[in-house]
Amino acid sequence: MDKPDRAKQAVRAFYDAHPYPPPLDELDGYRRRWQDAGRRRADFHLHWPEQPYRADLRVLVAGCGTSQAAKHALRQPESQVVGIDLSAASVRHTEALRSRYSLASLEVQQLPIERAGELGRRFDKIVCTGVLHHLPDPDAGLRALRAALEPDGALHLMVYAPYGRAGVYLLQDYCRRLGIGHSAQEIRDLAATLTALPRAHPLARLLAESPDFQSPDGLADALLNPQDRAYSAPQLFDWLQRCGLRFGRWLRQAPYLAQCGSLAATPHASRLSALPPLEQYAAVELWRGTMLRHSLIAYRADRPGDGHLPRFDGGDWQGYVPLRLPEAVNVRERLPAGAAAALINRSHSDPDLVLFVDAVELRMVEAIDGRRSIDDIVQRLVGPASQHRKLHKQARSLFQRLWWYDQVVFDTSDLPRITRI
Repeated sequence: MDKPDRAKQAVRAFYDAHPYPPPLDELDGYRRRWQDAGRRRADFHLHWPEQPYRADLRVLVAGCGTSQAAKHALRQPESQVVGIDLSAASVRHTEALRSRYSLASLEVQQLPIERAGELGRRFDKIVCTGVLHHLPDPDAGLRALRAALEPDGALHLMVYAPYGRAGVYLLQDYCRRLGIGHSAQEIRDLAATLTALPRAHPLARLLAESPDFQSPDGLADALLNPQDRAYSAPQLFDWLQRCGLRFGRWLRQAPYLAQCGSLAATPHASRLSALPPLEQYAAVELWRGTMLRHSLIAYRADRPGDGHLPRFDGGDWQGYVPLRLPEAVNVRERLPAGAAAALINRSHSDPDLVLFVDAVELRMVEAIDGRRSIDDIVQRLVGPASQHRKLHKQARSLFQRLWWYDQVVFDTSDLPRITRI
């Protein structure tokens, strides 16, 4: 058996012994959340702004773990969902959820990602989160997913980022040097030893905050996994390119943008904004220093056009239909002078990513219903004719900032003829 096969066997044995994420017996709350049609539409247009909404997708969850494929079958009941995983234990847990929730649209197979082509079909959407960085040859896995993706399909990918995981890699090396395995007793001993970790250790914050360290299997996955690597933003972009893919957007993009948060008020803001996007992402990743993972949407490199990128430099933006992301909330307490609300995306971990809006802008935000275009929203607020141009200028700035700060996504599939102001 060659080295890659031995590594693959080690990973399979690890996840059979420590299924991850920790298995769930029920998904009732998850199903209730995704019964919201607005949530489903926002998720669709996050991946495909330029396409009309479709509920009947072909979805592959690659490296589905114990519950992810079942979750996708619940959140997209009209779609056909296939889950594959290397681990027999993960497949068993997924099959149990399939049976419990009568998920006739869900198919589960024990199959490594590198052999996704054996399914003999292509998919509109492929989800692969927290898996490729555990493969002995991540390029082979990513190329297999690219080959299984429809020409206009979307790939949701998550891999580890290096800088925020510095403490994890210190402890992984510590465990290797001591020859710590992943038996139940060794995991208990490791957990007890971590309670004595110095407060200033780079892992200390994660121990207190991350759910990955709150269970034996989660602790094993974080510190004892036999195969683990991470990608900086430049390494990630190089990887996508050599595997025939291109970057679409960050799943949550505000942490990567120099125009968002406290970085925008620094003397370096203008220098950062002048950089090409990839250089800007790389610089902001270094400045933030605590990113644990990169979550993004990618497309095939041969996909025509760049329809996934909303633009605000012409007039089409007026026909965009904004949809609020479900994590977006308005806060109206302890505001600075002149602000009517603070807009926050609860999925952001950086506390500086707050967008303040004035009273007129808040009225526009509150008029977002998933049906009205930006132009329709502005027309509802129009006062004297002399204010039209000013209001449209304000709307252009607001909705671009809402997009930057992960408050909205856009349906750009049906741009009507509207009056250009």
